[in-house]
Amino acid sequence: MRVLWLCNIMLPIIADHLGREASNKEGWLSGICSQAVARRRECGLELGIAFPVHPGDALLGNPQAQTNVYSFTMDVPAHTTDVPARAAQTDSTECYRIRCYAFGEEVLKAHIYPDTIEESMRRIVDDFAPDLVHCFGTEYPHTLAMCRIFPDKNRVIVGMQGVCTMIDRAYLADLPPAVQKRVTLRDFLKKDSIMQQKEKFAIRAKSERLSLSLAGNAVGRTQFDRSYVEAIHPGIRYFRLNESLRDCFYEDCWSPDACEAHSIFVSQADYPLKGLHYLLIAAGALLGDYPDLQIRVAGDSLVEHQTLKQKLKTSSYGKYLRDLIREQGLDGRVHFLGRLTAEQMKAQYLQCGLFVCCSSNENSPNSLGEAMLLGVPCVAARVGGIPDLLEDGVDGILFDGCKAGVKCNNTCYDITDVIGEDLNLPADETDKQPQIQEKSELFEISQNLGKAIRTMWQKPDRRIAFGNAARNHAQKTHERGTNFTKMTEIYASVMAGTKL
Repeated sequence: MRVLWLCNIMLPIIADHLGREASNKEGWLSGICSQAVARRRECGLELGIAFPVHPGDALLGNPQAQTNVYSFTMDVPAHTTDVPARAAQTDSTECYRIRCYAFGEEVLKAHIYPDTIEESMRRIVDDFAPDLVHCFGTEYPHTLAMCRIFPDKNRVIVGMQGVCTMIDRAYLADLPPAVQKRVTLRDFLKKDSIMQQKEKFAIRAKSERLSLSLAGNAVGRTQFDRSYVEAIHPGIRYFRLNESLRDCFYEDCWSPDACEAHSIFVSQADYPLKGLHYLLIAAGALLGDYPDLQIRVAGDSLVEHQTLKQKLKTSSYGKYLRDLIREQGLDGRVHFLGRLTAEQMKAQYLQCGLFVCCSSNENSPNSLGEAMLLGVPCVAARVGGIPDLLEDGVDGILFDGCKAGVKCNNTCYDITDVIGEDLNLPADETDKQPQIQEKSELFEISQNLGKAIRTMWQKPDRRIAFGNAARNHAQKTHERGTNFTKMTEIYASVMAGTKL
């Protein structure tokens, strides 16, 4: 079976082959690629991988010719994907051969639909001649283009990651109205204020809805995304497929003896949806009882303000976070760690006393899966698909989060009122949807989060029990062999035109 994977990034194994710096994003894609290599003989997949690069990338040759597609064959050592692909032996019996395609797309401007993207997808399809296409992610221009040009829509699979329509609704994350509307010099020059960021997600959400309306198949991981997909396209074939994580997270286990008891780790906080502001307000109220409290955040700092360059680069959200740190007495307690490799992320999980997912909306965050797989005590918002990953009171603690994030539980997922009646609502009208802006909502959610953290820390034995249960749960959810087998079964079912 010839299967084309349409990815959102250049996978690390491809980056290594090309001598490029690898991305730390979408690590689960590397997990399933590893399985495809290891089980190449039994699965019978002939794999093609397509990925975007900047239109001016040297791979594409003429920087003016955005429809250029760079193709090459990569031999991956069969025994392990840790060995650089370019060092593979030439004996085909010892290698797994993957056909790769780079195409031009503004990867940081996913809200823009290039005029040339459909022609790029046609060239890839014509060259590889796939039996089916698996698009990883719903809201990207290349996904919509593939859904439009591939002749047999029943052999197109769209994989749910986030749910952009819901991200758009929850993007403002209860920020005070003045912060939502503020525009710093950086925001003005980059045309990237908070409201402009939200508008971009509204466009991506429309693209997502269009892709789902065309594709014959969708794979997802939660009842939350299933309800959404089937509301958009009632006749679509939906398959549940859990994700496999990066290799290093399947090794080692959190221990209370090796952690900083009152330290909190957050995996991402570079835009409002990730909800760091909820945590900062909650932390201010916790300081009296936990004077050793520390917060560590993966990713570049939004709050540095020492040099003129740093001041000029400050976003409105960064300014708000900096103000909160000062107002809540958290100076010297909030540490931005920069971009982290998988191993560095793992070290932070194992070192922290608590992992917190405080987003205003998520479908199934891999960071939460990574923390659970390592047995780290977890507190997370009860929004989106999170209750499918973590059982409240068993694997950790859920707190009531952003109302615009569609609060749900394990028995009720009614999202039709949030989607709205017109699924093709023009992007420039989405801001007319009501948003939660009252200051009281922000503080109520922060208090909910603070209460959950306090509950976790008051009884140390409870953290151990939660961590052990979370680890057991995540080992089943993210079991690599099971997930890869399920994926190949889905491919066979799509080819046969049936449901599992």
